[in-house]
Amino acid sequence: MSKLRHMSAPTTTKLSRALREAPPRKATPLDLFQLAKRQWLAGERIDVGALAARLKIGRATAFRWVGSRDLLLGEILWSMCETLMTEAASKSPGHGATRIAAICETAVRAIVSFRPLRQFVRQDPEYALRLLVSKIGPVQRRSIDRVRELLQAEAARGLALPLGVDTLAYLIVRLCESFIYADVISDQKVDVADAGLAVQLLLSGRVEQS
Repeated sequence: MSKLRHMSAPTTTKLSRALREAPPRKATPLDLFQLAKRQWLAGERIDVGALAARLKIGRATAFRWVGSRDLLLGEILWSMCETLMTEAASKSPGHGATRIAAICETAVRAIVSFRPLRQFVRQDPEYALRLLVSKIGPVQRRSIDRVRELLQAEAARGLALPLGVDTLAYLIVRLCESFIYADVISDQKVDVADAGLAVQLLLSGRVEQS
């Protein structure tokens, strides 16, 4: 009987060498955004230069990707608000003014209780509000767009809008902002449960004739 010769497997192959020597994947704008978002959620200050160093890219490249620190923070804030608004819509059945009011109230409650956002606002209220409720950041503009879409969808199902859709979308967002940031804007204490009622009243279109 012939003896089988046992050959040990080579410790390295062309494939194993290629895998080890493969250059690391280059960072992308999305990598920078996700890293910044994790830091923001952890309550850390966002520094674009530091993010560039972490990702091993040039500072100029990082700024070319995000535009500015304000714009980067604006995208982070919107990603949070968009998620909460989407969840609010999924939890609010029904139709018409009742549905829109329910979505607004649920979103207001969620945003008010979202701890990272509250911490961000407390750290620098003036700066935070500039990004959240003005044209400097994307949050207000995109929120208006989302509310406009809600209004148009319900109007297509028969809801009679008392004002133009653009005006109503703007007013509803501003109304919700007044509930979310009442303590910062005017040092007022308000009941967020009234946000939905306020939206319903706005959409009712009831005007007393003088």
